Amino acid sequence: MSQSLSIGIICHPTYGGSGVVASELAISLAERGHQVHLFSHRVPPRLAQCPGPVKVHVSQGLPYPLFESTPHDLAIISSLINVHRDVGLDVLHAHYALPHALSAVAARTAAQTMPERPAPRMVTTLHGTDITIVGRDPSYAPLTQFLISASDAATAVSKSLAMDTENQFCTKSVDGCTIEVIPNFVDLQRFHPGVAAPKQPGAPFQAVHVSNFRSVKRVPWLIRAFAMATEGSDACLTLVGDGPDQGACVRLTEQLGIQERVCFLGMRDALPDLLAPANIFLLTSREESFGLSALEAMACGVPVLATAVGGVPEVVQHGISGWLCEADDLEGYAGLLREKMNAPGELEAVGKSARAHVEEHFSLERVVGQYEALYRRLLEKA
Repeated sequence: MSQSLSIGIICHPTYGGSGVVASELAISLAERGHQVHLFSHRVPPRLAQCPGPVKVHVSQGLPYPLFESTPHDLAIISSLINVHRDVGLDVLHAHYALPHALSAVAARTAAQTMPERPAPRMVTTLHGTDITIVGRDPSYAPLTQFLISASDAATAVSKSLAMDTENQFCTKSVDGCTIEVIPNFVDLQRFHPGVAAPKQPGAPFQAVHVSNFRSVKRVPWLIRAFAMATEGSDACLTLVGDGPDQGACVRLTEQLGIQERVCFLGMRDALPDLLAPANIFLLTSREESFGLSALEAMACGVPVLATAVGGVPEVVQHGISGWLCEADDLEGYAGLLREKMNAPGELEAVGKSARAHVEEHFSLERVVGQYEALYRRLLEKA
């Protein structure tokens, strides 16, 4: 049996992709016998209900009038240093470039002053908006570039994001800027078709969407497409999540006269129970580096209708595990949705194919093994 590692994972405590993946990775690594410490300023939702052996370090910082906001990031650095001094960390794994890679770099630098313990190796995983939005901002671009090159390894969740990162930050003048692709993953024992009762013939068509309701997700655009596609039908739409655009979305359903057929559920953690009963999952993002919620729907045997942006075509195979549409083609998207609504046999067949595709390429066991191999490869070089 391979020697167990001591791993520190740093992440946002969110329902979003980076927080979910980091939490699931921590749980899985701990189940494989590694000593796993997770650092955040709140307990991530996926860990709050987990009875497993992941040690969670909540670092909220000191409220002080000098600070406009509580400096969680500084507290996380101190927590990382303390844990390394007390028990030793072999690897620091930062999920999201800013601020977590910066915290990891600072903690690794401090660890280099401790002669009693070797400094940990550092991995940064890029999840999307840390590159496409935050990282490109002139205020942060030079720092993002430094953090990528300062990492012992940098990974991206899709080929599309890796290419965007390399084009933006990996210039000839930057040393050590190579991006390895390790995709997101899903727990196939948790997300599977059997968590819901079989769909009953004659039941209303059910579409579902999960997101943070930010403008990049284009939920109002989705609602308009749904209204166009389902006019005159009893089809229903379930919207899971919360965020800045939710109020506008509620008002839009009223303006379109479909408020009785659209259900806003807010933040939920029991996603398999909400995804598996659906006939189709809708994704309409303007930018999307991967699409974790779409992957979770596919694991539940639910086909996906998505916009062909970013890394989505790496997840959704057109005509095999779902369907893709041009990002700005509202009528085309609505037309595809209308067509699939009236093809229950095709929906079922593509849903089964989607599940098989996830089993082959995106299982938790497969992808966690890739991260584990990366850690060991870095330690062998130390």
